[in-house]
Amino acid sequence: MIQLKPRYILVIAAIAIAAITSIVSGISTNNRSKKLPPQKFFTDKSINKLITNQMSEFKSTEKFDKAIERFMRYWGIKGASFALMKNDSLIYAKGYGYANVADSIECTTSNIFRVASVSKLITAVAIMKLCENGKLNLNSTVFGEEGILNDSLFTHRIRDKKIKNVTVEHLLRHTSGFSNPIGDAAFNQDIVARTIHKPLPLSLDDMVEYASSNRLRARPGTRYDYSNIGYMVLSKIIEKVTNADYETYVKDSILAPIGCYDMYLAHNYPWQFKDNEVTYYEVKEAEEVPAFDGSSKMVMKSLGGNDVRGLSGAGGWIASASELALFVAAINNNPAREDFLSAESISLMTHYSKHSRPIGWASVTAKEWFRSGSMAGTSALIKKQRDGYTWIFISNSSSWNGPYLSKRMSHSISTAISRVKEWPKQNLFDVAI
Repeated sequence: MIQLKPRYILVIAAIAIAAITSIVSGISTNNRSKKLPPQKFFTDKSINKLITNQMSEFKSTEKFDKAIERFMRYWGIKGASFALMKNDSLIYAKGYGYANVADSIECTTSNIFRVASVSKLITAVAIMKLCENGKLNLNSTVFGEEGILNDSLFTHRIRDKKIKNVTVEHLLRHTSGFSNPIGDAAFNQDIVARTIHKPLPLSLDDMVEYASSNRLRARPGTRYDYSNIGYMVLSKIIEKVTNADYETYVKDSILAPIGCYDMYLAHNYPWQFKDNEVTYYEVKEAEEVPAFDGSSKMVMKSLGGNDVRGLSGAGGWIASASELALFVAAINNNPAREDFLSAESISLMTHYSKHSRPIGWASVTAKEWFRSGSMAGTSALIKKQRDGYTWIFISNSSSWNGPYLSKRMSHSISTAISRVKEWPKQNLFDVAI
């Protein structure tokens, strides 16, 4: 048997490794020339997973970072994700604080968060796209034998004939006339279950069945009343006209074409969370409540007490700030490029007057477009400013100021942005190309 000296063994090993690397590289190159399966492509191309905090480390923005950190300390926010666009270019993106305090896991750009009612903007875009494709009409009625949801499940409980006049546009603009005799039905599902004689947990069909039995507070189209259940009904409309479940349709036909691949409907319990999803934190005074599924478990609202997934298109999505920025850029009516929606659809969504509310957005003025969201363990805000800046801030924490935190957030962060003398000249979206 031939005995080789150690240095020869090392040389032979190096040659073998180089050969294997070459073969693997060739296989990889050949694979890139083929069309990859959609799910693999989506995972690899998620913008929030391709950019890092380090890409937004600049001397000129140090004071801005400190302002964000001060804001978070004051309002008791544990972790957050921030993204800033200038004229639809992503110029700044960072995670702040902690995704998980107990394990000292810091937030990064890759983390995803519940976005609460920001979800309504996603649902509104899906509805508008279906209208553009000729599958829906904003003036179509929703309930009754002539409505979109004319299944017997949604007609047998109708008590108020006015509900047969509710249109898709009424639901989008919160003018359907839905009342809240038990409070917000989306967060009082135990009472809904007793009302319709169904066991917990309730399905989307159950919630729409309950909605169809509502006595309206006003004639459809005459009064604004913010309605979560209205957007749950819109989620069911999407399922009916596409013959697909709501999440699948939105992911495949709305988010993927825009380039958003790391957005999902939330799950309720921590062991169901996505690997890069944050942990949620409530105020010190918060107490445990019965679990959403009717079990005997006592849990925090943000960790199984609220049926966040059940909110569907009204408040169920999770996302990163970076991908939300990409989503907004696609519905921005920018004449410099082709938008995902037509200019007519975007104009209809953002029309504002004293007597009309926008579609999907919470408010639209000549000064700004605004969409906020808040629930136990979550606060989120999208703000498109007249000066060309659009920013997104999402946190994993409740505030003692509740839903009113968005106003403080809007003022504080816009002020901090305006004080930066020079933002980086970069477009982080290019990383995904």
